[in-house]
Amino acid sequence: MNDNIPQESENKDRDQDRYSKKLDNAGQYLSFTLGREEYGVDILRVQEIRSWEPVSRIPNVPAYEKGVVNLRGSIVPIIDLRERFKLKSADYTLLTVVVVLQTGDSKKLRTMGVVVDSVSDVISVDKTKIQNAPDFGTKISNEFISGLVSVNERMVMLLDVDKLLKLEDLDQNEN
Repeated sequence: MNDNIPQESENKDRDQDRYSKKLDNAGQYLSFTLGREEYGVDILRVQEIRSWEPVSRIPNVPAYEKGVVNLRGSIVPIIDLRERFKLKSADYTLLTVVVVLQTGDSKKLRTMGVVVDSVSDVISVDKTKIQNAPDFGTKISNEFISGLVSVNERMVMLLDVDKLLKLEDLDQNEN
C-alpha cells in the first residue's frame, strides 16, 4: 500500500501541471454582437457595461464618434462600432449598450465607450486555439482584429483594444 503513495503523488503533480498550463493558456473575453457577427474584447480591459444614453455631441468629429458622456467626473468619448467598422447602421434598442474600455500604460490611461448591439457572454478561450485574422489584401482592413476563435460552433473576432482606442492616430492616417 505504501508503494502507491509516490505514484498517487506523481499523478497529482502531473494533473496540477496540466491544470496550470491550461490556466496559462486561458483568456477571458467579453463577447458582444454587431449585427450577425460576434466580437470579443479582453475582459481585463472592460471597465463597465452601461445602457445606452444620449451623449453630448462634439462638432467636427467623424460620424462614428457619437459624443461624450460624464462618467463619475471623467469625460469619456463614445464611438459606435457599427459605424467605425462601416457596417449597416441600426437603431438603438433596449439591448444596445456601451462597453467602457481602458487602454494605456502607467503614464497615460485612456477610457472610451463603444456602442454595441448587445452583450452576449463572457467566454473562456484557450489562447493556443486563437487563429490569426486572414489577410484580405488592401481592400478590407482587419487592423482591429487580433485573432479569430471558434466558441461553441460560433466564430468570434477578438479585437485589439489598444488599436481600437487610438482613434486620433487612425484619423491622421486616413487623411
